[in-house]
Amino acid sequence: MESIPKESTPILVVDDDRGVLSSVRAILVSSGMPEPALVSDSRRVMDLLRGNQYKLILLDLIMPHLGGMELLEQIKKNFPSIEVVVVTAVDDVASAVQAMRFGAYDYLVKPLSSEKLIIVINRALERYSLRQGISLFERTQSFSDLKRLSAFQDMIAEDEIMALVFHQAEAVAPTDYNVFISGESGTGKEMLTRIIHELSNRSKGPFLAVNMSAFSGTLFEDEFFGHTKGAFTGASGEKKGFFEEAQGGTLFLDEITELDLSLQGKLLRVIQERELYRLGSTKLKNVDVRIVAATNRDINKEVKEGRFRSDLFYRLNMCHIRIPPLRERKKDILPLARHFLNIHSAKNNRTIHSIASDLEEALMRYPFPGNIRELENIIASAVLLERGNVLRLSSAHNLEPSFKHHSHDKNNQELLPLVEIENQHIRRVLDATGGNRTHAAKILGIGLRTLQRRLKILGEPPHHTRQHNS
Repeated sequence: MESIPKESTPILVVDDDRGVLSSVRAILVSSGMPEPALVSDSRRVMDLLRGNQYKLILLDLIMPHLGGMELLEQIKKNFPSIEVVVVTAVDDVASAVQAMRFGAYDYLVKPLSSEKLIIVINRALERYSLRQGISLFERTQSFSDLKRLSAFQDMIAEDEIMALVFHQAEAVAPTDYNVFISGESGTGKEMLTRIIHELSNRSKGPFLAVNMSAFSGTLFEDEFFGHTKGAFTGASGEKKGFFEEAQGGTLFLDEITELDLSLQGKLLRVIQERELYRLGSTKLKNVDVRIVAATNRDINKEVKEGRFRSDLFYRLNMCHIRIPPLRERKKDILPLARHFLNIHSAKNNRTIHSIASDLEEALMRYPFPGNIRELENIIASAVLLERGNVLRLSSAHNLEPSFKHHSHDKNNQELLPLVEIENQHIRRVLDATGGNRTHAAKILGIGLRTLQRRLKILGEPPHHTRQHNS
């Protein structure tokens, strides 16, 4: 069977079952969508793609002659911009993961729900348009092209590398896609998430930020799903979980890679099915929440090495935004420094109106392993000690030993690997906090478990303590 409408259509349905083809066409047409192109012989697909401008393919997995997985791989290799939704009777996690690794947008199991099919098709077409727009932004990075530039005013940025970040955020905000944000600690992931929320259709709904490194076992289920009265000892009343608290809004999952592997499946189920049970309840509750997840780690490495579920990553990674570290956006260092100078001068009733040239030069040389958060700490510390009306390098030296060491010994320090600079900074912060890891992790802007993992690599004892000379 092969049916190609005379008028151009964005959708191609590929299935060797003619009954399925006719059923999908009826569902789409009755919902007001364009009549799709239909083909039952998978060997015809590549020729049809060369002669037509399809945006979305609904693809069966098990077909004679040319299987769906092999065909999916060919489609994404030759026409990567086309979205593909796998529609199959095979309810198999491994197949779903492989399909999404090859580039499938989603994986639907027959029999098809008409409502769910239409929702997935609309979202896939929306993502096609979004990706096309983002590909244009990659070629033209300009702040002036932003439609809502004022929304980003709290993220001080003049470096062109940040224009792409802002365009991606602006483009994805009006959609309901889950977003994955990667970037080192202190780069502004939560701030960007709040902007996405404010630009979205959910802006009047709640915004809830959660640090995933703080949860394990039953605590995770209770905090995220909630409980009913009497669900366990001490449950004297009902409690809403984070998903219910964020209903109709945005849930920001920071440090997502810190979540135990054993709990990732529970999170996946709620995101995938959009429903949950409170602890102690058999009543399903619908979930209408947009997820934005973030990590300061290499997520592809985490997936590859089995520490993060690939199927969960594919559900979260509908749009990926990478925020570059401060050392990659040099043009932003001095504007940010002046911004923090104004804030902390006013906060401390000081009249410091500018930054001395030697301090500016030192800031431009420094690699900022702690990124924007570290830059603010340097400026805030210097403001406290500065006695004139110009912020000098000597003031910044007094409270920031790592910055002082780098600016005094720049020739040697600049030759050190970044990881060594970070390790030195971690040790100095631990010294300053008397070995208090919880306090040190807070200053460093990382999770306690992340700090513990870094210390283990450094060979530190289980309880970091140092002897200090009196």
